[in-house]
Formats: sequence, structure tokens, C-alpha cells
Amino acid sequence: MAAAHLPLLLSSLLLLPLALAAYEPVPQEKKTEVVVEGMVYCQSCDHYGSWSLSKAEPIASAKVSVICKNQRGQVRFYKAFETDSKGYFFAELQGYEMSHSLLDHPLQSCVVKLVGSPLESCNAMSNVNYGLYGSPLRYESKRLYRKDSDVVIYAAGPLAFRPANCPAPTHY
Repeated sequence: MAAAHLPLLLSSLLLLPLALAAYEPVPQEKKTEVVVEGMVYCQSCDHYGSWSLSKAEPIASAKVSVICKNQRGQVRFYKAFETDSKGYFFAELQGYEMSHSLLDHPLQSCVVKLVGSPLESCNAMSNVNYGLYGSPLRYESKRLYRKDSDVVIYAAGPLAFRPANCPAPTHY
């Protein structure tokens, strides 16, 4: 009886490599991640009341927030980020998802705001590039290509704090 099943077993084993060769795994779609980058400075008192960052110094450990709202104005994403030793922030928006590809797109729905400065001598928020109300994002054609994802990098700012006790600007 076992001898009768042997030809069937052998033919099945011979066809197995053909069946496996025909199977192609479905390629996984690469995930797109969103990052916002920018700089935070201490604006010089010489330029108080303007958006000039001439003579400005980068602020290490300054905090900014990224806020994204949906088309109904509801907050869909919020996270605070800290600048590095050179005043630069690289905010990976992990968990940010778009429910509508145009209306929830980061360029329309996300802004960056100043949160806090570690410098007592420079901790008053300025509205340089709308840091108080929300600096809009810019797309500057920057991308990172990773093995499992593509990273789209947007820019915001530069943003600035200023010294709290700047003399009022004098105009001649």
C-alpha cells in the first residue's frame, strides 16, 4: 500500500520547487515619515521689534512644540522638542497620520511654536517668523531614504527668544 503512494509523493516533491518559485511575496509599501527642522536663537537687543536675526546667538536646550490640527481645527498631534547644543531641532513626528491627504497635509495643518528658553538672560518669546502664533512649515525638497521608510523634511522658523529687558528701539 505504501508503494502505491510513493509515485504520488515523489511527483508532489518534484512540483514543490515550481510552486514556491511562482509565489512572489507582496512588496510592503514604504512608510512616509514626517520631520520638522529648524533653529532657535536669542535675538540681539539691537534688533528688538524686528525680525532681524543679525548678531543672534543659537540657544541650546530651547523648547519648541509642533502642533497639527485637522480641517475642523482639532489638535491631531502635539509634541514638544528640544534643540541641540547648536540651537537646531530635528522633530520626528512619530505617530502623525493624515486622514485626508490634502487637508491634513503637514504644510497646511502643522505649525511650530516657541515653548521655553533655558537662558534667564534670553527667555522672552518673540514673534520672529510667527514663533508666538505658529510658524508655518516650508517644503525645501529635503528627503531621507531609509530601508523601510522615506522621510520628508519640512522647515520652520528660524525662531527667536529675546532678552526681557531690551531698551525700546529709537527711530531717527
